[in-house]
Amino acid sequence: MSDLANRVDGVMRRSRAAFETYRTLTGKKRAEFLDAIAAAIEADSALIVSAAMKETNLPEPRLAGERARTCNQLRQFSAMLREGSWVEARIDTALPDRQPLPKPDIRKMLVPIGPVVVFGASNFPMAYSTAGVDTASALAAGCSVVLKGHPAHLETSRMVAALISKAATATGLPADVFIHVEEPGFEIGKALVLHPLTKAVGFTGSFSGGKALYDYAQQRSEPIPVFSEMGSINPVFLLSGALTARPTQIADQYAASITQSVGQFCTNPGLLLSVKGSELEVFKKELAARMQQIAPAPMLHEGISKSFYSKRSEALKQKGVHLIVQASEAQPEGQGVPTLASVSGKDFLANPHLSEEVFGPYSLLVEADNLQELLQIAAQLPGQLTSTLIGEDSDLQGSAALIHVLSDKAGRLIINGVPTGVEVCPSMHHGGPFPATTDSRFSSVGIDAVKRFVRPLSYQAFPEDLLPEELKSSNPLGIWRLYNNEWCK
Repeated sequence: MSDLANRVDGVMRRSRAAFETYRTLTGKKRAEFLDAIAAAIEADSALIVSAAMKETNLPEPRLAGERARTCNQLRQFSAMLREGSWVEARIDTALPDRQPLPKPDIRKMLVPIGPVVVFGASNFPMAYSTAGVDTASALAAGCSVVLKGHPAHLETSRMVAALISKAATATGLPADVFIHVEEPGFEIGKALVLHPLTKAVGFTGSFSGGKALYDYAQQRSEPIPVFSEMGSINPVFLLSGALTARPTQIADQYAASITQSVGQFCTNPGLLLSVKGSELEVFKKELAARMQQIAPAPMLHEGISKSFYSKRSEALKQKGVHLIVQASEAQPEGQGVPTLASVSGKDFLANPHLSEEVFGPYSLLVEADNLQELLQIAAQLPGQLTSTLIGEDSDLQGSAALIHVLSDKAGRLIINGVPTGVEVCPSMHHGGPFPATTDSRFSSVGIDAVKRFVRPLSYQAFPEDLLPEELKSSNPLGIWRLYNNEWCK
C-alpha cells in the first residue's frame, strides 16, 4: 500500500470509528453540536472574514453575508433536529388475524448512511466549504465528515475546521466526527472517493471535477452516491411585452446579476434569450451601456481567471457569435472583464458548445427568429439549476408551453427575478437535471439537503424496547409520524 493509500486509510478508519458513536446520539445532541459550531464561527467572525478576504479577493460585505448564511444553515439544521419529524417515521402495526395471511408490525425511518467525504468549493469559502451546507447536512444526518479543504482558501478552511473540532470537544463528541484534509492534488480526492469506508460524496465545482468524482464512485465494487453540483448557464427568457414595458429596469437587474461577485456564482445568468424585434434592440443597447460602465474586478484566484478568459475566448470564436460589449479592451491579470455577446437562434441550435458555462462575468444573448424557434431552443438546452421568464401578465399567460418545457430542464423556475441570490429556506431547491448536478432529486440548499446522506431502514416485528425512540409506540419524542396511514403525534 502506498503512503497516500495508508494516509487515506487511516483517515477513513478514524472517521468510521467516530461515526459508530455519533450515529447513536440523539437529535438534540447533534443540534447542540451544530449550534456550537455556529456560535464559534460568529465569535471569530472578524478573523475568518479577514483571512478569506486575503485569500479570495472577495470584499468584506460579501464575506460577512456568507458567514451569516453559514451560521443560518447550521441553525436551520439544528432546529430541524430538535423538532425531529425529519426522519419521516412510518408505522404500520400488526394485524395478526388478517386473512389469508397475517400482517407483521413494520416501522420505517431515515438513518445516516456513514462517513461522508466533502470537497470545499472555491467560490464560497464558508457557505459551501468547511462548515458549509454539505458538512452541516451530513452532520445533521448523523454522519461523520472528512473535508477536503480547497487550496484557494486553505487558511480560512483551517480556521473554520479548528472551530468545528473545538465545538466537538465542547459538546462531548468524538474528535474524529470531523476530519480536515489539506493534502494538495487530485490523487487524494480520488483515493478518498474510492476508499471502501466512504459512503457518500458532496461536491460543488466544475463539471470536469464533479463528473470525475462521480465516475470514480461508480467504478467501486460498492458504488456510492456522489452529489455533485457542477454549474449551469441559467437561461433567462425575455418576453416581448416585458421588454416593451420596462427595458431599462430589466437591463439594470441583469447588468448587476451578470457581474455580481465578478460572475462567480453557479446561478449566474450566462444565457439570455428573446425574439428579434425593435424592443429587443432597445433592451440590448440599455444592457450594453450598463455593462460597459462596470469595471473589471479581481476574480477568486488565478486558476478561475485563466479559465474564464480561455472559455470566453473559445465562446467568442464560435460561428455567428458577435461581441456586443467588453467593459475593458485589456485583460487585467487576475481580473474578470464584464462581457456580453450575441448569436442567432439558428447558430445557437447548431452548436452545442454555446450551451457550455463560461464561469465569470459573461452572458450570451440568443436572438431567435420567432417564438417557435425560442421553444425549440428551450427544448434543446441541457439540465440547469434555474430557468427564468421575464414577462408581463399577457406574456406569461401565453407561455404555458415554454414553462412546461423548462419544468423538465431546471430545479428552480423564476418569474420576473434574477437567478443569483439563493434563499436558504425549506422550500428552496438548489439542484437540477444533469449536467447541472449528478442527481436532480436532491437539493444542496435548505433542510432537505439532509436527505442526501440518509437511507430508509425498516424494522419488522421488533420488540418495543429495541426500537429507536422515533418509532416507539409511545412516541416519546412527540414527533409527527404516519401511524397506520394517519399523520399524528
